[in-house]
Amino acid sequence: MGDVLAGFHAAWEFESESVLIRYERGIRTPKLFQVLGERRVPLTALEGVTLSPGRRGTVVLRAEPRPGADPLMEAAAGQLKEHSDPYRLVLPAERAVLAEYYADELRARLTESGPAERHLVAAPEAPRHFKAYDGKASFDGTSVHFRWSWTGASTAKWKAGDQRFQVADLGGVEWRSPEVLEGHLRLLHRSPAAGRTAQPDQDPATVVFGLGYGPVHESLPFAAAVLAAVRARGPVAAVPAPRPARPRPRDPADIAERIRHLGELHRAGLVTDEEFAVKKAELLAEL
Repeated sequence: MGDVLAGFHAAWEFESESVLIRYERGIRTPKLFQVLGERRVPLTALEGVTLSPGRRGTVVLRAEPRPGADPLMEAAAGQLKEHSDPYRLVLPAERAVLAEYYADELRARLTESGPAERHLVAAPEAPRHFKAYDGKASFDGTSVHFRWSWTGASTAKWKAGDQRFQVADLGGVEWRSPEVLEGHLRLLHRSPAAGRTAQPDQDPATVVFGLGYGPVHESLPFAAAVLAAVRARGPVAAVPAPRPARPRPRDPADIAERIRHLGELHRAGLVTDEEFAVKKAELLAEL
């Protein structure tokens, strides 16, 4: 093909064996897109294309990646909000006919479906780093380092000390979006016998997000880069779907700190009155 279809925040260039997606830079462009810059998606990484009506006089062209083909989407585990989906191209409704043409052309070239045996889309490159609520995370391509913050880290993490994890010892990552309560990045050990702590703020293999800490555009590419490095060393177990952790007794000081942070979210308008009351009650119940 070789044609270019430009929409809001991105443009797709259709090549013979791939789609090159270039993301715009600007204040209205999602920050995740700006960080990604551009991505070349092999046609073998896709299993479908859809075209549907969008909001406010738009249509949405979306490529459907195969499970396991893209480390970014694998790490996201279905948690990305619609406007941050890197496989969506939003166009004015008057371009619907043109979009349908390219959708048909792209569908005709897709030959693969089902889970991919390996990552087919390049991961964000290392080194990467970001600041979480309870520490700083860095990844140099071979190891992950968690350096705890004295203002946010729990007593359990301080006692454990700063942590360094070699990629060779990891079996995967668990990313929980910072746009919801209890967002975090957890490193999963390669050995099933190692187990894991239920509460992220007590687990030395986990950094916890918070208001302004570990935003999607920083923490998700980080998680994808680590996951890609782990997968390059061999098969790993699927990332578990998000589910509530069973509460365990916590240090009263940690509970007080979590309630203080919850109050910040409430005052910022990110948590409703009802959500604040319910979550506060849940935290107090863990004492």
